[in-house]
Amino acid sequence: MPSGTPVVRDYRYDGSWDGLLCCLFETYERKEIPQAVYSHETVQQTLYPAVEIATDPNKVQRVKTAMLPKIGSNAKHLAERAFLTCLPQKEVWILRFLRQAFRYGPQVMNHLTDPAVHTLNKAVLHLQHESHQYEGFVRFSVSQGALWSVIEPKNQVLPLLAPHFSKRFCNETFLIYDKTNDQALVYQNGRYEILPLLAFEPPEPDETEQRYRTLWHTFYDSISIRDRENLRLRMNHMQKRYWKHLTEMQYQFYRDLQSEPDYENDNETKEQGPPRSQNALPPETNV
Repeated sequence: MPSGTPVVRDYRYDGSWDGLLCCLFETYERKEIPQAVYSHETVQQTLYPAVEIATDPNKVQRVKTAMLPKIGSNAKHLAERAFLTCLPQKEVWILRFLRQAFRYGPQVMNHLTDPAVHTLNKAVLHLQHESHQYEGFVRFSVSQGALWSVIEPKNQVLPLLAPHFSKRFCNETFLIYDKTNDQALVYQNGRYEILPLLAFEPPEPDETEQRYRTLWHTFYDSISIRDRENLRLRMNHMQKRYWKHLTEMQYQFYRDLQSEPDYENDNETKEQGPPRSQNALPPETNV
């Protein structure tokens, strides 16, 4: 980036996508790139002074109006998807990427060796992989005629899961609670919405639900071959962090597995996650 005024301060915003676009607007107004960007819910981890960035609808509209014709749909999509990831300091990475995109246009997507482009691509790949996993690993229970499920993803996968489950269960009413990010996907009467939800207490299973769970446990246990169990191979296909909310794992067979060796660390590299070096951002603090 061109040389300019060095910046040693942080931004604090409301945690929304529109709020981050206001942060982008401020980087041009102030001719600076912040050291870090925090939402109001995040504890500030540095001693640098923080600048409060208010969400201004006029600034948001100006950025959105300029974004698509100047950076292209692919770059816009990448930035929006990156906002859903668990990438540490994702806001700073997104700001740096968007500034590069406004500078070079749609061709920025070809700059695969650029730190911001590479980091966001890898983080979004991890997001897409996890959402694809949850398309098969979500387990629903029934209570008072409605379906519900609890998941604990690393990323904010609900926006990606919504179209899949809305199409698959189009005649149902269901709720998927994201315990990690305190939000829920609610679907009813052909429409879905993602809402903040600070807590969700799963209802106790009634007699019918418990009967179906028992049938599923019995089926799962009957088709398994105990003498050919291979936990390492199982971990290659499904990380152990998914097991907690799987119906077939919530009985004696699951408890037996807890005494077996833990191969979670061996399998960690199988999942395309954000790079381990992202805590050390490149020293691009000048504009």
